[in-house]
Amino acid sequence: MSNIKKWLSAFRLRTLPLSVSGMIVAGALAAYNGTFKYSIFILAILTTISLQILSNLANDYGDGTKGTDNDDRVGPKRAIQSGAITPEEMLHAIKMNILVSIVLAFSLIYAAFGAKHVWLGFLFLFLGLASIYAALKYTIGDKPYGYRGLGDVFVFVFFGLVSVIGGYVLFAKQIDHVVFLPACALGLLSVAVLNLNNLRDIISDKKSQKITLAVKLGFDKAKKYHYFLVGTAILLSFLFGVLYYTSVYNLVFFIAYIPLIKHLKTVKNNTVPADLDPELKKLALSTFLLSVLLAVGHLL
Repeated sequence: MSNIKKWLSAFRLRTLPLSVSGMIVAGALAAYNGTFKYSIFILAILTTISLQILSNLANDYGDGTKGTDNDDRVGPKRAIQSGAITPEEMLHAIKMNILVSIVLAFSLIYAAFGAKHVWLGFLFLFLGLASIYAALKYTIGDKPYGYRGLGDVFVFVFFGLVSVIGGYVLFAKQIDHVVFLPACALGLLSVAVLNLNNLRDIISDKKSQKITLAVKLGFDKAKKYHYFLVGTAILLSFLFGVLYYTSVYNLVFFIAYIPLIKHLKTVKNNTVPADLDPELKKLALSTFLLSVLLAVGHLL
């Protein structure tokens, strides 16, 4: 039982709701336009979860072997940092997870496109391999992009654009204008989660030479950047609600603005980076709430 618990902890299950937010919205938009299929949706969710777990394991391995996860780090101890899992065990798990992700991705591509849409199949095969590469190279290797302040760009692309727009194409086999505002809004909120994590760890990251964008900007400017991310996401989702309005139920996702605005006030008043740790869960769940309410509201 303890062996299962240590791996579940390493999987960081609390990150999974955020990872599937984009696919939930993509599925709802596809359902509204009459192209939704349960088989594609289930495989897409499983593939997304597999890639997120791969990213979590890779981050644990990369930060753990580089010494970034040390006693200065705030938040729950990682698996390698605590000694619960050895680097060798983690590397083996990463290899197994890559295999699972590839099998799921191939299954998803075949279910979505078959032999009828070959070029889209090849495009999504490339996106799948790029997602695996991005998950690994965030902290692993000699020049991980997460240590050069590039994590924000990759999160916006994969958690926003690829997740929502790419997810929609899996169903519809085309891109429609309705997907762009939700894709950008969820992408920005996902970047905000990363930025909040980096704000929390800004002191320990600076000591260990993990040069995140927050480290580059400094604490005060990184907070302003955070206001921009969350504020712009709220604005874009609001525009989506107005532009694609058909009934008052479409606007139910405005409820998610309440915890998001409260979160911004907390960040604004914060002066101790470590005290931001509880806000990570709140922001991730608020983003998930917005995606679910936006999806449900669009179908009502």
